[in-house]
Amino acid sequence: MALSELYTKYNRVWIPDEEHVWKSAEILRDFKPGDDALQLQLEDGTEMLYSLDTSSPQLPHLRNPDILVGENDLTALSYLHEPAVLHNLKVRFVESKIIYTYCGIILVAVNPYKQLHIYGDAVINAYSGQNMGDMDPHIFAVAEEAYKQMARNNKNQSIIVSGESGAGKTVSARYAMRYFAMVSKSGSRTHVEDKVLASNPITEAIGNAKTTRNDNSSRFGKYTEISFDRRYQIIGANMRTYLLEKSRVVSQSESERNYHIFYQMCACADQPEFKSLRLLRADEFRYTSMGGETAIEGVDDRKDMEETRRTFSLLGLTEDFQADVFKVLAGILHLGNVEIRNAGSDRSSISSSDPHIAAFCDLLGVSPDGVTRWLCHRRFVMVTETVVKPVTSKRAVNARDALAKQIYAHLFDCVIQKINAALQVPGKQHSFIGVLDIYGFETFDINSFEQFCINYANEKLQQQFNLHVFKLEQEEYMKEDIPWTLIDFYDNQPVIDLIEAKMGILDLLDEECLFPQGTDQNWLQKLYNYLADNPLFEKPRMSNEAFIIQHFADKVEYQCWGFLEKNRDTLYEELIDTMRTSKFPLLANFFLEEEPGGVGSKGIKVRPARPGVKPTNKNLRTTVGEKFRSSLYLLMETLNATTPHYVRCIKPNEEKMPFEYDSKRVVQQLRACGVLETIHISAQSYPSRWTYIEFYSRYSILMSQQELVLTDKKQTCRTVLQRLIQDSNQYKFGRTKIFFRAGQVAYLEKLRLDRLRGACVTIQKHVRGWSHRRTFLRMREAAIILQQYVRGQRRIRKSVTAAALKQGWAAVVIQRYWRGHLTRQIFRMVRSSSIIIQAFTRGWIARKRYKKMVEVQKALILQKYARAWLARRRFQTLRRLVHNVQLSYRCQQLRKKLEDQGKENCGLLERLTSLAGAHAQGLDKLHSLEAQLGKSATEKASLEEREKKSKEDAAKTIAQLQQEKDGFIVQKQDLEKKLADTATEMKDGFDQIKTTLKEDLEREERLRKIAENNLDLQKEDHEKEVEILREENRRLKEERVRLQRQTEEGAQVNTDLQDQVIQLTKHVKVIPELRKDLHNLQTQRDDLDRRMKGQSEEAIAKMSVITRQLLGGMMEEEVISLHVLASDGPEQIYEAGDLVTAFDGLQKASRVLERKQKEQKEVSDSQIEGLMFKVEHLQNENNQLQKLFQEKMSVNDSIGQEVTRLNQENMVIPELKQTVSELQRHKQELEEQLEEQTRGMTEQIEEISKKLQMNVEEEATQRRLLEQHEQVKREEVERRVEELEEVLRRQKNTETEAKTRFTQEASRLTAENMDFEEQLDMKDRLIRKLQNKIKSLQTSEKANQMPAPTIPKEYLGMLEYKREDEPKLIQYIILDLKPRGVVVNMIPNMAAQLLFMCVRHADYLNDGAKLKSLMNAIISGVKKVITDHQADFELLSFWLSNMYHMLNCLKQYSGEEEFMKQNSPRQKKNCLQNFDLSEHRQIFSDLAIRIYHQFISVMEKTLMPMIVPGMLEHESLQGISSMKPTGFRKRSSSIYEDQEIYTISSLLQQLSLYHSTMSQHGMEEGLVRQAVKQTFFLVGAATLNNILLRKDMCSCRKGMQIRCNISYLEEWLKEKDLVQGTSAMETLKPLCQAAWLLQVNKTTDDDAKEIIEQCSELNTVQIVKILNSYTPIDDFEKRVAPSFVRKVQGLLQDREGGSSQLMLDTQYRFQVTFPFTPSSQALELLQLPSSLRLGFITRI
Repeated sequence: MALSELYTKYNRVWIPDEEHVWKSAEILRDFKPGDDALQLQLEDGTEMLYSLDTSSPQLPHLRNPDILVGENDLTALSYLHEPAVLHNLKVRFVESKIIYTYCGIILVAVNPYKQLHIYGDAVINAYSGQNMGDMDPHIFAVAEEAYKQMARNNKNQSIIVSGESGAGKTVSARYAMRYFAMVSKSGSRTHVEDKVLASNPITEAIGNAKTTRNDNSSRFGKYTEISFDRRYQIIGANMRTYLLEKSRVVSQSESERNYHIFYQMCACADQPEFKSLRLLRADEFRYTSMGGETAIEGVDDRKDMEETRRTFSLLGLTEDFQADVFKVLAGILHLGNVEIRNAGSDRSSISSSDPHIAAFCDLLGVSPDGVTRWLCHRRFVMVTETVVKPVTSKRAVNARDALAKQIYAHLFDCVIQKINAALQVPGKQHSFIGVLDIYGFETFDINSFEQFCINYANEKLQQQFNLHVFKLEQEEYMKEDIPWTLIDFYDNQPVIDLIEAKMGILDLLDEECLFPQGTDQNWLQKLYNYLADNPLFEKPRMSNEAFIIQHFADKVEYQCWGFLEKNRDTLYEELIDTMRTSKFPLLANFFLEEEPGGVGSKGIKVRPARPGVKPTNKNLRTTVGEKFRSSLYLLMETLNATTPHYVRCIKPNEEKMPFEYDSKRVVQQLRACGVLETIHISAQSYPSRWTYIEFYSRYSILMSQQELVLTDKKQTCRTVLQRLIQDSNQYKFGRTKIFFRAGQVAYLEKLRLDRLRGACVTIQKHVRGWSHRRTFLRMREAAIILQQYVRGQRRIRKSVTAAALKQGWAAVVIQRYWRGHLTRQIFRMVRSSSIIIQAFTRGWIARKRYKKMVEVQKALILQKYARAWLARRRFQTLRRLVHNVQLSYRCQQLRKKLEDQGKENCGLLERLTSLAGAHAQGLDKLHSLEAQLGKSATEKASLEEREKKSKEDAAKTIAQLQQEKDGFIVQKQDLEKKLADTATEMKDGFDQIKTTLKEDLEREERLRKIAENNLDLQKEDHEKEVEILREENRRLKEERVRLQRQTEEGAQVNTDLQDQVIQLTKHVKVIPELRKDLHNLQTQRDDLDRRMKGQSEEAIAKMSVITRQLLGGMMEEEVISLHVLASDGPEQIYEAGDLVTAFDGLQKASRVLERKQKEQKEVSDSQIEGLMFKVEHLQNENNQLQKLFQEKMSVNDSIGQEVTRLNQENMVIPELKQTVSELQRHKQELEEQLEEQTRGMTEQIEEISKKLQMNVEEEATQRRLLEQHEQVKREEVERRVEELEEVLRRQKNTETEAKTRFTQEASRLTAENMDFEEQLDMKDRLIRKLQNKIKSLQTSEKANQMPAPTIPKEYLGMLEYKREDEPKLIQYIILDLKPRGVVVNMIPNMAAQLLFMCVRHADYLNDGAKLKSLMNAIISGVKKVITDHQADFELLSFWLSNMYHMLNCLKQYSGEEEFMKQNSPRQKKNCLQNFDLSEHRQIFSDLAIRIYHQFISVMEKTLMPMIVPGMLEHESLQGISSMKPTGFRKRSSSIYEDQEIYTISSLLQQLSLYHSTMSQHGMEEGLVRQAVKQTFFLVGAATLNNILLRKDMCSCRKGMQIRCNISYLEEWLKEKDLVQGTSAMETLKPLCQAAWLLQVNKTTDDDAKEIIEQCSELNTVQIVKILNSYTPIDDFEKRVAPSFVRKVQGLLQDREGGSSQLMLDTQYRFQVTFPFTPSSQALELLQLPSSLRLGFITRI
């Protein structure tokens, strides 16, 4: 069919547009030859006429059908032209958010300017091993194709990444290298993969810079060879660079920056390691501030410097080398700041005090004088002399900049050389993959020498690309046996000749550079003269300083200024010599003289277009152009020796906005990168290619019934095509594909659409006809009825007279009045009846309502009284409880007060004792004085003097005693005040306690229910508390004994004091020492007081500890308050308020105990007994203290009598007696108060005890009744449960016994069968031997044939073997045992049972060494088997089952109760006796886990190739085809032609095989379910991952196919009875939801909300990816609108949590468990099959 015939109505075309390049329009009228215009309608509804030339009409490009728009491969489009390519990229990029697209062998990558989730490790694993074209286009797919071709064809590969600045070349190359590093992990310690990736930050730092188009633009070309060994693992890498932009070091355009490394160094200038470099800010250096901007938004130069230094270290570059590099870079910056001034018209100078020239020379170790001299002077060598001539400042600046550029270029090469050395690893390179990251075609407003070289390189690459595409097309045609015809395509060899041939542009440029006085203008004039006749070379009309070259992509105008200078790359020889003399080795090495042939000589001979000019001396250096041409030849030779793969990077907009598409910018790049040339070459022949299966599935609707019946689908396709397309030149039949010329697929799609439209019209015609016919029949029927009535009325009128009419009318009137009368009577009757009924009804309703109100009122009264009664009862209960608590509190308070009073009495007694001792001492002294007076009568004078002295001393003593008396009086007053304060505080305390008790009662009511639920736990706590109370009681007894000892010590002190008094009476002179003794006694009293205080503090602390223990359930605030009250201060221990405070804690503890007493009588009784015992104990102690007090009082009386006698005899201390009497009176008053308090406390304690006893007895009675009632119910329930358990146990035992009996019978019959066979053989031999002796030995023969009575043997289920037979045992049972043996299949897990029987025998013998050796041998043997057969599924399944059974046997016969519950009596008897094998159980469990993971890995390895073809590609629903045309990538050379085709049936068959194998080996059902769950997870994850990475799988029909396949899997689970307990279908939920998402409507807000609700297992990234990738199969489906996708994204933002990963982890493993399953197999009945050759084993 001619292409012009396709310009019919409704078809769409592309017309040129200035703004959008191309815009779409629809044809309104069919085109006919001779028409001068085409009537069109634009998308906005406007109509227009497209003018045509009638002589040779240039019709606009036809638009592809919507079904073909958005294809993965541009070559799958029916119409291959520029607007189709542009539109397809826009649809994929803007609407589907897909950045990669195939264009034949090219991968087009559009920069999204946004981070995407498509580069993770899971995505790399998904693309690894996949064929090209099976997955969505991706840089990983290209890398995988290169890696696979290298591994299979043993041929080197190249990936050529090109594009303009900012298009993403560097990132694409980086991802490709990352892919190689991931898929070819070497496992060595060198980590060469990490080093290869680490080289990128360094090269980007020293070779990338910010430009107006890109913030990280590569300013050099880079070819990285990644080397592989014979195992195709990375062993190293090598990097080659091309055309570094040296001019950027010394000059940058507006808004651009120098290389990143300079700014990184300036950002780190304040760090210690950079201090010596004398760095300034970036805006203070000339070379880094020329572009105006020194910072990049979002880039932290300081952090980038840390990353650069880290990668330097990772590559093994030393710190010294790094420091040297930074020195050179800093020197370049300082060199740029050197100021060169004019010293005249033709002279220049540099100041000697310039700090930057000094810094440059110091850092680089060169002479300042030499640098200063030769920057401003130049030496000329004449024939007879040498002349040094000054130069102008402009030339000096050029010399300075040339030096900076040369140093940086040498440094760049040195760093690259060091990186290459670091990437070299010992080992021989087998093959390599090269990644070329090179600049794309460039055209700017001003183009110079750099753009000329870049475009020259792109011309060479484009030529190589065209030849490669041409070659691939030829190979494709030859493989399909299609005649090959030459294709006319653009060959850019003339442009290349224009540049590099003899007398070409480069040749003339090098020739002009040879002349010392050569200028750019002279060179340009030569170009005009020599190349004027070349059609590819033009002279601009308005300029004499430029020239134009017609490149393959576009015309480019080059400005000639600077060509010669940049090509010469001139640096004065004097400056070079100065640099060579540098003391800095790195710089000196940069400028060493090169050896001949050393540059670029790698054994590869380059043959240029013409022989180069040989330099005659060292001044005639190789030009930059010549160097670049040589390196370009080397590159092209390398690329030609490899298989290339192309990646073209596209920059979608200039503003760097994410997913914004500028058609003008994109089409410029498409023209420049060769994509359109590929389209042109493909369109010249047969661009559209369909396999026969795809064509049959797609266009079966165009086939007739006779054609569909044919079985040969190839022949059917041939027949249909010959019928549909008459011109056989429009298509060709290949071996596997059908080739179509451009437009023929669109024509077939038009025919298909017409057939579908015709079918729709036919269906509509019949439906509408049926509807109109039904309407017509109804109308006809209505008309007939109307006619009948009209005709009847006419007949009536004709047959009726006037009289008859009057009579009839009169009859009607009579009837009317009569009927009215009857109706009125009936109405009156009905109305009266209704009124009566209403009255009775309303009365009944009123009475009912009244009764209801009375009932409600009575109910309210009853409720009132009931609630009042309940409230009173509750109040009485609370009041009783309050009384009980108050009594308990008062009891404990009085008891505590008694203890404190006892302690105070002890203190007072000790004080009295000390005073009595003092008085006794005074009396003894007086007696001694009297004795001396009687004996010394003669010495009267002296005695009188002594007497005077004695009186004076006595007066002093009396004064002292008087003072002591006053002190005692003050103490008495203090005690009285304390007593009054104590009484007041006790009263206040009682009031506070009352209020506290009320609050506590309310809290106790809330906590009572909680306490009731903790009875069992609190029993133990109560017992512990009782033990603590008993221990406290014992401690108090010990304390009492200790106090008695202290009392005795006090008595001893009294005796000592009496002795001292006697001594004082003997020695008058020692009377003054009485004061010191009194002071010592006072000190002892203070010590005793402090000791008592300490003891009281300890008692209070212990009381608080006990209180905390008892109040374990109290809130933290109460405990803290209790502690604060218990520790107010040690100086108030003897006060009654402290007693109340200390008692408060015990009162709370007693309250808790009382609450617990209501629930447990025994605990309450024990506590009451303890309290009573304490009261009695305190009473006894009080009595003892009273006795002791009375004894002390008697002693005091005797002391008082003695004092009276002394006072009568001597009036030295007359006031002493009065003091003693006052103290005695005070003590009596205290004693009386103490006795009264004791009596009150005793009475209160007795009352409390009685009430507590009554309450306990009442509650015990109530609890006893409740317990009896609950016991009856519990017994009845337990009886019923026991009956049910007995019935179930009997049923289970019956089933178990039946199974056991069946298994035992089978094993016994098997063994007997073998025994019978052996007996038959023996009998045959015996018969043959005895045939000759039958006659003579008849009688003996008869006797021998008599059956001997058999003695039944009782076996113990153990197997005995010798130690030396252990290797044979392992060899026969483990190493040589085959899973498919007859005996093994008849008795599952037999190997584990035999081994365990041997283990039992070793345990029976109590032979630890034998047991340990056997267990180690078993484990080693199993490990060896699974290691030698890692891929044998049957063997892994067999040993997994046996190891699991072995583990269960070790548990079942371990003797532990938890594993013996279901054992039979005989099995309990057979338990292990001597050894604990729990450690070995753990080892067997670990071994089983290892086997399980290996077992799952084998299953996954087998299933992985089946999952995607079976679940996605196979069309299980007949008549629903989701196939679409494929492009060039389906012709990938990595696809094998003999690949097996898998279906869902293949997958189910494999699963059934696995299940039957596991069942045959007796694997436990729980383990089988876990394996099935893991397998189904793999199926779901792998299928979903492929959906996410394959746009062609995201369609409604494919969703239907997936759901159908999932239903097949569910049916398989039901068939195998694996639905319950496996959760296998749960693992398929993400896949089910993805299939549902493909089928559901995706237009309205309700649809978006439904998607959010239903797709709960899919994360946001996955849902958005599926929606963006959704692809309609037919024209009747609609794409998902971008607004709907954004709406769904907005709703998904509210979803919390969830993963952001695109892919599911197919390597995820569910945790495996081995539940204990006891075996019913009786070991003593197990027979030894003779086929196992176990004759050396004996059954015990």
